[in-house]
Amino acid sequence: MPVAATAHQPLPLNPLALRLGHLGLLPFVIGAALVWLVGGRDAEAHAWISFALSAYAALIISFLGGIYWGLGFRQVEASAQPFVWGVLPSLGAWVALVMPAYAGLVLHGVMLIVCYLVDRRLYPALGAAAWLTLRFRLSAVAALCCFLAAAGS
Repeated sequence: MPVAATAHQPLPLNPLALRLGHLGLLPFVIGAALVWLVGGRDAEAHAWISFALSAYAALIISFLGGIYWGLGFRQVEASAQPFVWGVLPSLGAWVALVMPAYAGLVLHGVMLIVCYLVDRRLYPALGAAAWLTLRFRLSAVAALCCFLAAAGS
């Protein structure tokens, strides 16, 4: 039976989650590379690749907000903070998704950094501090890919 975390026990790192987290970087890396490789040679493909990367970034940012709902459900003493913060990344990601790619991808990159900074502040109190190293690595690569793709859009 899996070990559940309580308010006093931190969430353990899951090896499968670590591997899947790293695999989740593939669309960021491949998308950013394709934006630059396709360049101006095929405007339709370039636009599609930029949008696909932006859509994936929006999904991941929404996922990062959704984690707070799960952490909020674990709280012994109810607090609105994780639930309120949990919806804000989705709203920002949606705005970035409907922007032109060169601007939206920059906003996605900024949001990935902001989400990490919020996580650094809130994860320890919610028992998830052990995940911060992974979050930093994943966020740094994903944000960099968004910035690089924005520069190539």
